[in-house]
Amino acid sequence: MQHVRWQDRPQLRRPVLVAAFEGWNDAADAASTAARYLRDRWSARPFASIDPEEFYDFTATRPQVRLSQGITRRIEWPETELSYAALPGTSRDVVVLLGHEPQLKWRTFTEQVVGVAKELGVELVVILGALLADVPHTRPVRVTGTAADGELVRRLGLGKSTYEGPTGIVGVLHEAFSRAHLPSASLWAAVPHYVASTPSPKASLALVERATDLLSSRVATADLELAVADYERQVSEVVAADEDVIAYVRRLELSADDDDDDVPDLEIVSGDALADELERYLRDQGND
Repeated sequence: MQHVRWQDRPQLRRPVLVAAFEGWNDAADAASTAARYLRDRWSARPFASIDPEEFYDFTATRPQVRLSQGITRRIEWPETELSYAALPGTSRDVVVLLGHEPQLKWRTFTEQVVGVAKELGVELVVILGALLADVPHTRPVRVTGTAADGELVRRLGLGKSTYEGPTGIVGVLHEAFSRAHLPSASLWAAVPHYVASTPSPKASLALVERATDLLSSRVATADLELAVADYERQVSEVVAADEDVIAYVRRLELSADDDDDDVPDLEIVSGDALADELERYLRDQGND
């Protein structure tokens, strides 16, 4: 873990790692916004970061110039920050990892993340993502939970990933966690592709709610809910200005309603059940 810069080495209680990356896996900024929202609501404290020098093309992910007290200029580099907090209402702690998807040396980067998870004793990794899809903005956001490990899929009520094709840092991390025998799962929110460039608080809220349901630790979301109402209103106004778009969205609505009739909602188990099943899962893995 030569590229990890430690500010503190916290002693954590059966921690869960929640991660998100800006970039390819973050349609409409939904996943990174959700992770940032959870970090702030949990009052998570930074304890480490990954040095960006080896992993970013600074002509693509540029550092930012900031003014301090209106006078002193300083550079903020794109980094991956780790924070920790007690998970309210549970006997667990949570680690939040948030950063930009790196452009370089993904295998070395994943080694740093897996190394931190092992050192902290992380028992489960939950990575948030968002993707563009043929879905309407007027319907509830569909969040899909997936994992590669068949036993974890069964015990935590997830779906087994069958995707083949190009992948981002989320897919690479899942493979690295699997090789390290650390259980990992993903929660993916579907974002309407016709408003891809507009940040989606609706998808962020759906990820926040599904993640906190999974961890049995709810957070207040009133401000996000207000942002969702404003988002739906603004998008609807734009759609209403074009008859072709109105017809297209209506077709998406009909398709979404048909899917809701045919496909049952994905079961997400409670935090207490997660803890019990996870303990059994880890014991079984240790006996292999």
